[in-house]
Amino acid sequence: MTAAAKYEAMIQSLQWKDLRSLWERIENRNTPGWDSGKAFEYLVLRAFQLDGAEVKYSYSVRLFGEEVEQVDGVVYCSGLSCLIESKDFADKVNVDIAPIAKLRNQLLRRPASTLGLVFSRTGFTDPARHLSYFSLPQTILLWSGEEIKYALERESICELLLLKYRVCVEDGLPDYDVRERDIP
Repeated sequence: MTAAAKYEAMIQSLQWKDLRSLWERIENRNTPGWDSGKAFEYLVLRAFQLDGAEVKYSYSVRLFGEEVEQVDGVVYCSGLSCLIESKDFADKVNVDIAPIAKLRNQLLRRPASTLGLVFSRTGFTDPARHLSYFSLPQTILLWSGEEIKYALERESICELLLLKYRVCVEDGLPDYDVRERDIP
């Protein structure tokens, strides 16, 4: 069994309560059985799946016989199609511009309506946030660890994605914190 198949089997057995427990273990850097960053990557996708989204777990894209991309996952939710990039660094380093630039390039090869979602347990540097503001028309929405924790507590991430997307459409804010405005 490949590592990806093993991770997918492990995460598929988890429900919301289990995801909250896994989140605590991720925050405490105690995820035996998972390679570095993988528990976080699969937790994000499983949360969407539990909330009713269609999910495609990690895969590689090949063009002309060469691997050109590694995609952490794809989420289809409420008419939105999203490429996922997840970052969980062992130390408290915030995500810099590299993952956002990478995702922006991946979005250039996709239909214009495809969104990019970057999830970071630790947060983002100011240059990373600034780049997300100037990535349009490739829309890249930033998600912090606190927002993920909030989604797990609510057992709802899809409606938070819609809120984040609407705020980006209305106000041009790709880093809107969904905890600021509770959904009725």
